[in-house]
Amino acid sequence: MRPRHALALLSSAAVLAACAPAQTDGTDAQADEATGTLRVWLFDEVDRAPKEDVVEAAVEEFEDTHDDVTVDVSYIQVDGRQERFNAAFNDPESAPDVAEFGNTDLPGFVAAGGMAELTEEIEDWDQGDQLDAAITETARVDGATYAVPWFVGARALYYRTDVLEDIDTDPPETLDEVVDTARAARAESDLLGLSTGGNYLWALLPFIWANGGDLAEESGDGYTATIDSPPARAGVDQYTELLSDDVCPPQTCAEMGGNESVDNFVAGEAAMTLGGNFNYAAVSDSDIGDDFDVIPLPGQDPGSVAPAFAGGNHLGVFAGSDRHTLAVEFTQLLAGAEYQERMYEAMGNLPTLTPVQEDVAATDPEMEPFIATLEAGTRFVPATEAWTTIDAQAVLPSMVQQVATGDESVQDATSEAADRMNDAFDES
Repeated sequence: MRPRHALALLSSAAVLAACAPAQTDGTDAQADEATGTLRVWLFDEVDRAPKEDVVEAAVEEFEDTHDDVTVDVSYIQVDGRQERFNAAFNDPESAPDVAEFGNTDLPGFVAAGGMAELTEEIEDWDQGDQLDAAITETARVDGATYAVPWFVGARALYYRTDVLEDIDTDPPETLDEVVDTARAARAESDLLGLSTGGNYLWALLPFIWANGGDLAEESGDGYTATIDSPPARAGVDQYTELLSDDVCPPQTCAEMGGNESVDNFVAGEAAMTLGGNFNYAAVSDSDIGDDFDVIPLPGQDPGSVAPAFAGGNHLGVFAGSDRHTLAVEFTQLLAGAEYQERMYEAMGNLPTLTPVQEDVAATDPEMEPFIATLEAGTRFVPATEAWTTIDAQAVLPSMVQQVATGDESVQDATSEAADRMNDAFDES
C-alpha cells in the first residue's frame, strides 16, 4: 500500500499537548483596524516547506483582496509555545492577531482571557455549518466557540496482513477480538501481539469510551471524575489486558508512549498497533509496507467503531487583536475548503470540513479508515484548564502503569486517579 501523498509525521506535542498560560484580564480590544499588518503565528514543522507554500498562497490571495494589508507569518517552535503565548497574553505589542495551537491548549488559553470568542463569526461563516460537529466541540469552552478547527488527527488499527494470514485469523471485528487476535499473534510468533503502552493515553481512551465510560462529567460549574465508574473501569481492564506477557509484556510496554508503540510496528516487531493517519507514510515506506492494512478500531459489537480521541490543531484570534475582523477573515480563508484541501495534499492533515473529508476518502482510499473513524464520532478530554494539570501529572498513564505492573488493581488504581482528577478540578 503506497499513499498518494507524503504524509508528514505530526509531532504529538503539536497536536495534543496543553499549556497553562498566565492570567490576563480577558478584555477584548476595542479597535478594529481595516489596514496595516496582520500578524500570524503558525507551528514550525520538521519539513516546513510544503506548509509554507500553502500558507504563502493564502497570504497572497488575502493581500490581493485587502488593500493596504500585509500578512506577517512567523513560524514558532511547538515546544516553546507556552512561553510565547504566556508573554503575548500579557503584552499585546508582542502578540499575533491569529495563531495556531493544539486543541487541548484551548481551555487554558480561554481561562487566561487570551482568545476572542468566535461563536457569531463561525455561525455567520458560509462554511461554518460544514465543520464536523464532533470536532467543532473541541473548539468550545462553556458553550462558546473560540477557534476554528483547522485539521484533525485520527487513530485506527494497523495490522500485519501476512501475520494474520499465517495464524489463519481475519481482522478483528470487536475489541474482544482485538485482544484475542493480539494474543494469537504473540503465541505464534516472536512479535508483540499489539504494540501499545502504559503512557499511550490516546490508545487507552477508545477502550474507555467504547465500554460506555468517560473520564469525567460536567457537575455544576466544573467537572467530576468518572474514571472510577463501572463502565470506565471495564475499559481500563480491557485495555490493560494488552499490557501483559501474552500480548505486550509490561517490562517492555508499560512505559511506552504512542511514538514508541508505532515505531515497533514500523520496525516489523509487532503484529498490530494503534496509529494515526500521520503515521501512514512511515509505515508504507518501511520494510513491511506491502504487508499491512488499516481498519477503524472496532467497538464492542461487530460493525461498530470505538470512539477515537479528536486530536488536532485550531486557528484562533487573540482577544487583544486590534484587527479582529481581518483576523477572522484570514482565519476563515486559511481554514476554508480550498486551503484545507491544499494542506492535506501538502502535509497529510485531515480536514475538519465534512465535504473535504468526503473528497479525501474518495480520492485516497488509504485514508478511508481514518475518515470512517471521524464519521463514526470522536470524543475529547474535559474542556477545562484543569486538564493541563491532569495531563502534566500523568494521572491516567500512572493509573494504567500501576495496573499493568500488578502494583494495584483496576478498582484501586481508578479510585486513586479519580481522586487526583477531582483535586485538579477543584483547584481550577
